[in-house]
Amino acid sequence: MFSLWGVAFWHEGSLTAPYLILSVILFYITFPCSSKIHMAYWRVIRNIILSWLLLSGLVLGFGAITGYIKLFSPEEIKFWLWLTPTCQLLAVFALRASATLILKLQGPQKRAIIAGMNEQGIALAESLVRNIYTTTSCLGFFDDRDPERLINKNGFPILGKLADITEYVKQHNINMIYLSLPMVSQPRIVKLLDELRDTTASIYILPDIFLTDLIQGRIGQVDGIPVMAICESPFTGIDSLFKRLTDILISLFVLILLSPLLLAISIGIKLTSPGQVLFKQRRYGLDGKEINVYKFRTMTVCDDGSDVVQATKDDSRITPLGAFLRKTSLDELPQFFNVLQGNMSIVGPRPHAVAHNEMYRKLIKGYMIRHMVKPGITGWAQVNGLRGETETLDKMQARIEHDIDYLRYWSLRQDIYIIFRTIWVIIKGQDGAY
Repeated sequence: MFSLWGVAFWHEGSLTAPYLILSVILFYITFPCSSKIHMAYWRVIRNIILSWLLLSGLVLGFGAITGYIKLFSPEEIKFWLWLTPTCQLLAVFALRASATLILKLQGPQKRAIIAGMNEQGIALAESLVRNIYTTTSCLGFFDDRDPERLINKNGFPILGKLADITEYVKQHNINMIYLSLPMVSQPRIVKLLDELRDTTASIYILPDIFLTDLIQGRIGQVDGIPVMAICESPFTGIDSLFKRLTDILISLFVLILLSPLLLAISIGIKLTSPGQVLFKQRRYGLDGKEINVYKFRTMTVCDDGSDVVQATKDDSRITPLGAFLRKTSLDELPQFFNVLQGNMSIVGPRPHAVAHNEMYRKLIKGYMIRHMVKPGITGWAQVNGLRGETETLDKMQARIEHDIDYLRYWSLRQDIYIIFRTIWVIIKGQDGAY
């Protein structure tokens, strides 16, 4: 964003409206992002260059489609394209070089203890030990169980029982206390909090997140009342708007660009086998509601009942042209019309036939979580080798795990990466789609 402002002042003499609007869009897409100071130098360089190629490619593509690219001169665009990654690299390396000094300026190292030796407590302690840029050191744990019953592979010090914490905090000048106790231990937590009121230490509660998988876990408020999100759709508020705008622009671009190909495929299907050109199948979409998904017909049948048989290798139902369309994923192109209709997205969990949904939701725990978002033409599972036939339960389980990971870690940058990765997978000719 700041490099774009620099280009504006260098070429225009002021921050004009087109530059300001573009900088706000870029800030939203890229914020927040990690500092990358923990990465090796070569990984930092690779990460920044690849991310910038994806982001700049998307921005320039949208600019060309909408015509707004004409608001910027070719010289300004070229200057911005090389200046931005250069500034990013310099900023990361400067931060890495000055990190030690910055830490010293923050004062003496803070001393922390953890109440409760369990999974999340150990994960926190390991993070504090591993992070060389933290200003907090973990002195050890307090737990009421016998040391023999505790899982302590890293040998963290056991400093005493929970009843000993208050006196220990006073005697050892403890700055931070992390309460990592099970939810069922509420009476113990309340008693401990009452005792710690006689200290000046900062107190934090580690939610027992290992009880369940967090999907977009975050802390929020409802009319001033704090709440914690355990399972939430990533597409809320402004995120939903940007996701929808991206879907519309990319779909229009693809349909306009490939309209001759769509016409040629339609004619080819009509000439090579009897039947309709488009195949419409009922599938589950957002919130588990039924939608009609369009595909080019690739088989001699159009199954859409209570018993849908997945396509397999050398399936006799697949037409010769259909085999090529399925292998290259060209049969999915009509789904860009689904995207324009608003019942699908470019990127998201692939929709399954209703019959398959009803079967797998009973066999795979958390299966229906994937329907918290719109289904996609491509997805995180598809670019990770889980495309096509799922003849075993393990394969479907792996696909669902990738779908849930997509919801858990969604970002617009991830969507851009999946789109480009999909193009590469199709060009390379990944096996699995029959």
